[in-house]
Amino acid sequence: MLDLKTRAAVGGLVAVLGLSACATKNDNGAIGTTTPAVDAALAAKVPAAVRSDGKIVVGTDSTYAPSEFLAADGKTIQGFDVDVFNAVAAKLGLTAQFVTAPFDNIIPSVGSGKYEIGVSSFTVNAERKKTVDMVGYFQAGTQWGTKAGNPAKVDIDNACGKKIAVQKATVQVDDLTARSKKCTTAGRPKITIDQYQGQDEATAAVVSGKDDAMLADSPVVAYAVKQTGESLELLGEIYDSAPYGYVLKKNQGEFAQAVADALKAIIADGSYAAALKKWGVEQGAITDPKVNP
Repeated sequence: MLDLKTRAAVGGLVAVLGLSACATKNDNGAIGTTTPAVDAALAAKVPAAVRSDGKIVVGTDSTYAPSEFLAADGKTIQGFDVDVFNAVAAKLGLTAQFVTAPFDNIIPSVGSGKYEIGVSSFTVNAERKKTVDMVGYFQAGTQWGTKAGNPAKVDIDNACGKKIAVQKATVQVDDLTARSKKCTTAGRPKITIDQYQGQDEATAAVVSGKDDAMLADSPVVAYAVKQTGESLELLGEIYDSAPYGYVLKKNQGEFAQAVADALKAIIADGSYAAALKKWGVEQGAITDPKVNP
């Protein structure tokens, strides 16, 4: 996974996308597409504790454009994750209330009940599924990026001795750690792994030249290249493609399956495709959402 956090730009370079004509806002200002009709059968499967106030509290790291990030007002959370989940929530008869949180705090906070769901570009993996249920909704891989022209001559298959920026607690940290170990095992300099709380900080470090390159989820790096006026460029090919998943507390009966079925419904009615097209990430669309894919 980028905070265009209380700042809406990376080092002043990131331009905020305009709203489409069909955009609406939920009660906390999060941007969404036209609201789908409630599916009463699915709404009945939402736990009483969640549906009692008509809202679902969503933990999200609003640092990860174009998935979830802050608009120019510094308050409105927007992105394709927001638009898609707003449509899912509507199918379930709920309004999504997005709350900004550090990425590495979201899963524990879902487990503790602070958030009723986590929507923050979480890659589905076995380690996460040990503690939470995950509902797949999108497909992404890892992509590297560097300054335009690659002045540091970074080779993703031979990054020994380079300084690489990455967001904390992401799967890309594990990726870099394994690559660095290969370097030192071969008697070569380690990779300096600069970990940042927000993806905006990681991106800014590469734009400024502090770090030689970065890696993050593929739609995020592609968006950063576009929004920084091509001060950055993509490096290498996308790899390790895997699903993103919504994060839910385990053992909630039919709730996770209801979320998956709500996704199927918005895929069928076109809301899902419209949200992805709005943000230019159609290539990550899936057709068959599953619980714990």
